[in-house]
Amino acid sequence: MTPLHQPDEPPGATTADDGPTLSAVQPTDPDETDAELPTHRWGFGAFLLTEAVLLLSAVFLAAILDPHPTSTVTVGDELVGTIVPTILAAGVAVLATILRGNGPVIDLRIRCTWTDLRVGLKLGLAGIALTLVAAVIWTRIVGANDANSAINTLLDGGKMPLTAAIVMFLYVWLIGPICEEIIFRGLLWGAIDRQQWGRWAAFGLTTAIFAASHLEPIRTTLLLVIAIPIGLARLRTGKLPAAIVAHQVNNFLPALAMLLVAMGVMAN
Repeated sequence: MTPLHQPDEPPGATTADDGPTLSAVQPTDPDETDAELPTHRWGFGAFLLTEAVLLLSAVFLAAILDPHPTSTVTVGDELVGTIVPTILAAGVAVLATILRGNGPVIDLRIRCTWTDLRVGLKLGLAGIALTLVAAVIWTRIVGANDANSAINTLLDGGKMPLTAAIVMFLYVWLIGPICEEIIFRGLLWGAIDRQQWGRWAAFGLTTAIFAASHLEPIRTTLLLVIAIPIGLARLRTGKLPAAIVAHQVNNFLPALAMLLVAMGVMAN
């Protein structure tokens, strides 16, 4: 941290302008930044509670919206069952930082700079290229049907109402990444940081748990590849918005493809 007041130069001292200093060209160390922030009292328990809310709310909504396995479930019901649990879980994560910490802005490292967002954008674009290559390889290994994500089941019937298609697009592109990053690269990362295991441990564990938590065993390896650039954005900047931007950029093309399929513009 730069002091608010610099001591005067001793008599006769001169300042040479020989170019940028070492600290100007080296990236900011997120660990050093975090060390200056107040600590929090939440940890893995908060993350486990968040995951429990996610799973239990999904089960509860499924029981309400689809009480009989043979009954027809509407597109609206499917969207509610997909979107609401994730938003609820993210809300619990934010609430944990309010009740047991310093609030989401400090605890989840939400305050950032334009440089941090640019890092997220660049890694998100790199993630698109990496994901496209990985998806092609993965589809050839497991087949087109098994390579699809769980949310693609909404499109099994082909075209859907325009409003539902737009809601799905906005969720996959913007809302879903915000909620998931709050849970994983925000709450879970902070819980690991609290144990002082190091940034690389936080990166590795959040990447692995993020992939596994989707409960899609066949796609877990592909999800690991997708999660790497997103985790690197958090690792590189130390800020959550960089990871959110990387995640949103990475999700844009899949979200757009689903929108076009749902509108009947593109074949499924």
